[in-house]
Amino acid sequence: MKKYTFLFAFLLTILFSFSQETATKKLTIAAEQPYIFTPVIELNTSPVKNQGNTGTCWSFSTSSFIESEIYKNSKQDIDISEMFNVRKTYEDKAWNYIMRQGKTQFSEGGLAHDVTNSIKKYGLVPESVYNGFVNNENLYNHSKIVPALKVVLDAYIKNGKNSKYPNWKQSIDSILNIYIGKTPDTFNYNGNVYSPKSFLEMTKFNPDEYITLTSFTQTPFYSKFILNIPDNFSNGAYYNIPLNELTEITDNAINKGYTIALDIDVSEKTFSQKYGVAVIPKNIDDNKKALTYVVKENNITQKYRQEEFENYNTTDDHLMHITGIVKDQYGKLYYKVKNSWGSASDRIGNGGFIYISKAYFRLKAISITIHKDVLNKKTHNILLKSQKL
Repeated sequence: MKKYTFLFAFLLTILFSFSQETATKKLTIAAEQPYIFTPVIELNTSPVKNQGNTGTCWSFSTSSFIESEIYKNSKQDIDISEMFNVRKTYEDKAWNYIMRQGKTQFSEGGLAHDVTNSIKKYGLVPESVYNGFVNNENLYNHSKIVPALKVVLDAYIKNGKNSKYPNWKQSIDSILNIYIGKTPDTFNYNGNVYSPKSFLEMTKFNPDEYITLTSFTQTPFYSKFILNIPDNFSNGAYYNIPLNELTEITDNAINKGYTIALDIDVSEKTFSQKYGVAVIPKNIDDNKKALTYVVKENNITQKYRQEEFENYNTTDDHLMHITGIVKDQYGKLYYKVKNSWGSASDRIGNGGFIYISKAYFRLKAISITIHKDVLNKKTHNILLKSQKL
């Protein structure tokens, strides 16, 4: 009897092993299927633009975010000028560079709060009034702006009023007029005359209602701090919260109908404008395959995120605009993210949008800018109690 029992158990083991092997093969085959995406949530956003040969993604992304906020507040589709805020921010950067005697970065880069800071100081203008093109251009190219400005600024820092440019502010203004154009003091829009400040009032956009959240362990959670990244020339403050909470708030915002301005690292080989996806494969050998096929992704912890930030594998290098959620054929969710690298070419996947997996977001997102109303009750109360909000 024992002999037959053993033989039966042996046969069951072989049968089970065969079934498991077959199931594994099926899973492997399924995991190698090309992406099939379907929309889950699509929020209002303006058409994709092209920042051209400029480092002004921070203005394009945040301006797009503000356009969505204006529509949410007043149902007005207003195309706002990215270059108005770029030009005004160059003026602020120049002053900061002079005051710090050149001991700071001076570049085309910026962050979301630079746009809201500019709007608070100078207002808004529509794209139809000021597009930042000169000499009948149709593609932005700012490659000569920073070098030209630095000649003036460095000369003044070195020799002051004895330099070639004793009135450096006037010289900076002249250079910006040449490359981006003079900004208007007043303008006509839909039959009404506005200044940039009165136009801002008309849009009902309030820069004070927006905050920036991040998640790093060098500073206590639920505190407010200045994130030390190169483009934070204006010392913008961030609210620090746990990574799981950052993801939850992002999801909550989209579910409530709010879009999000996103600062994120796009230097990974698995971020692709061409294929329109960004993922973090569990197996590095799947990096190339992951651009077109569904693969298993890595589990991103707070510790791993911090390590990648501190060893410079995660850096602040691009800003975009989260406008919704899509899912693949297995039900996995991705953020639908609007980029500013154009949409017309056949080489650009998903019409200029990138579908970013939650694993990629958890590892590579530097920060998000949101309306304060999307904070969950727990986070809001903690920040309020600690007088951080």
